[in-house]
Amino acid sequence: MNIPANLKYTKDHEWVLIDGEVATVGITDFAQKELGDIVYVEVETLDQTLNKDEVFGTVEAVKTVSDLFLPLTGEVIEFNDELESNPESVNTDPYGKGWMIKLKISDTSEVDQLLSSDDYKALIGA
Repeated sequence: MNIPANLKYTKDHEWVLIDGEVATVGITDFAQKELGDIVYVEVETLDQTLNKDEVFGTVEAVKTVSDLFLPLTGEVIEFNDELESNPESVNTDPYGKGWMIKLKISDTSEVDQLLSSDDYKALIGA
């Protein structure tokens, strides 16, 4: 199970890479394995400001559709357009080419509420 130490995590199985006031968000290796083959990623919240834990999109796998929850309050400033033609990138490279959105963080104090890699490992029993 790949759980990079430089990332933060949520209980909803999203990963977060913080770079100043911008957060890159995707789903974890654990989440993509649980979902199976991903066939579609939908994000209709581009340029919208949402609160932490609000749904920012959905990920569709062969057998299920799952909501994606915003890990931090902020404005969705970018969607990974590559996922429109290559949604399987979420399966093959969840922490690289499979990233989903970039978010301009409104409240940086919320970062402290995210899980460390060790906390996330404990959550999933890894």
